[in-house]
Amino acid sequence: MHVRKSAMVWGLLVLAGTSVAQVKPQMTRDDVGKREFEANCASCHGMDGKGRGPLVEFLRKSPPDLTQLTKNNQGVFPMNRLYTTIEGENVPAHGSRDMPVWGRDYRQKDAEYYMDAPYDAQGLVRARILSLLEYIHRLQVK
Repeated sequence: MHVRKSAMVWGLLVLAGTSVAQVKPQMTRDDVGKREFEANCASCHGMDGKGRGPLVEFLRKSPPDLTQLTKNNQGVFPMNRLYTTIEGENVPAHGSRDMPVWGRDYRQKDAEYYMDAPYDAQGLVRARILSLLEYIHRLQVK
């Protein structure tokens, strides 16, 4: 699923049940995508997303510059590829992977948090990843 910049943001809003009129372009205190990025991605990709996080020297392979994804993909934000990479469900059980499987991590943390309360595990993972993707989309160079 490759989408143009403006369509991607609109699509995320529709999936989340939010109308375009309800969204403010500025970051707010409740910027879930930014919080996800800072908590899970910045240590390798850097706070600016350019691939210069504090753990880079310990990695086998340098993390990509996340601000160049659209530019390096003929102007199209590679949302489906990023979603699949972050979610990680189709990663072989044995073999190497440079990036953590965040979908599994999210499911485990959500299960610990909600314990016996009913919740939609798949929906929560999807929402967290889509929020993160929306934030990464905002990091793209113009």
